[in-house]
Amino acid sequence: MPLGGVIFIVIFIALFGAFLVWLSIKTGGKVHYHPVKYEPYECGLPSLDKKDTKVSVKYYLTAILFILFDIEIIFMYPWATTFREFIASGQGAVVFGSMIFFLAVFIFGLFWEVKSKALEWD
Repeated sequence: MPLGGVIFIVIFIALFGAFLVWLSIKTGGKVHYHPVKYEPYECGLPSLDKKDTKVSVKYYLTAILFILFDIEIIFMYPWATTFREFIASGQGAVVFGSMIFFLAVFIFGLFWEVKSKALEWD
């Protein structure tokens, strides 16, 4: 496409966009800002919660630990599906050893979490 065609398309899109904005301003109603519109709505009842509600750090810690162990499973699945190919190529012992090391780090982390009581909600 020659440069003139690209310029034509850019100008056409800009003019069409400006026309649509102008049309929406002319045909749309006036916006009436009311303070009630900015209040939280829950089933027609006014909200009773404070706006500065604090979420416990234990919640975030549990979420991070869940993501951590979920990623562990994501790493283990491809390893398990391709392990036979590594055995056939003669690299089975090296790949198995690296997975044992990987699991040992995570099992150590799990024992540390239990010992430090990171999973308790007291």
